[in-house]
Amino acid sequence: MTQTVPAAQTQNGHSMTAPLRRVVVCSPRTAGWNQPDHVSHWCELGFHRAPNFDIAQSQHDKLVHELAAAGAEVLELASAADSSLDAVYAHDASFATDHGMIIMRMGKPNRVAEGLHHESFYKAQAIPMLGTITAPGATEAGDILWLDAKTLLIGHGYRTNRTGIQQMRDLLSPKGIEVLSAPLPHGAGPSACLHLMSLISLLDEKTAVVDLPWLAVETLELLQTRGYNLIEIDYSERDTLACNVLALGEKRLLAIEENQKTNAGLRAAGFDVRTFPGSELCINGSGGPTCLTRPILRG
Repeated sequence: MTQTVPAAQTQNGHSMTAPLRRVVVCSPRTAGWNQPDHVSHWCELGFHRAPNFDIAQSQHDKLVHELAAAGAEVLELASAADSSLDAVYAHDASFATDHGMIIMRMGKPNRVAEGLHHESFYKAQAIPMLGTITAPGATEAGDILWLDAKTLLIGHGYRTNRTGIQQMRDLLSPKGIEVLSAPLPHGAGPSACLHLMSLISLLDEKTAVVDLPWLAVETLELLQTRGYNLIEIDYSERDTLACNVLALGEKRLLAIEENQKTNAGLRAAGFDVRTFPGSELCINGSGGPTCLTRPILRG
């Protein structure tokens, strides 16, 4: 069901699939992809190769065009000297709820400062805050899914720890929200970016695209119990982030154009799939369209 958004509302949460109205991004230019001192750290950050700024910025411009064409207001974060190349993946450092934004404490050490930058940005925009995750807690929003308006699923892995999940529970339980934990696999180890949303993206209220072999059994059973229809990715496209798909609302999706087989499957399931090129912006740094966007208003 489409929500009605009050004209003056700046922010909400509790849905990952309602029509996208307002979204925060961080372009490669803002994240310093054109600065040699930033680019020199590409290997330690887990990029496959040194990024090409011009290509990445062009691909980000196309992403922003698709977001705006879908009806979203696109806001750009401010640049910060202590941000790394990873700051382009704006989804992870903060999390939207109906009660205000929650600032994450990132599990990847080079990204911890990003939460403070998100907080400053929201305060400048008069966007309400709910709370902040603090040490020794660690949370990254790529590990967090709204199963429904009152149920939050959080992946427990190398980027989000048990203490961080408990702090989320402490913030949200008084608001009547149940916070569930989902175990994540070891995968390629702590240095790799394996989020819960690397394995599942919600497409509408009861449909998800999944990397089924990598989901924990209890997560799969939870989704089945709640009546989700699961669409599997084409597994030849796992390494090109086929599972990373952004819901724009009303059966519209935004995906990387390189994943042609998975995108064809989503279209066959009745979805309107819009695409943009992601070779440099997404695949090189292991972050797809959900990673590149921090939705803050849907409905």
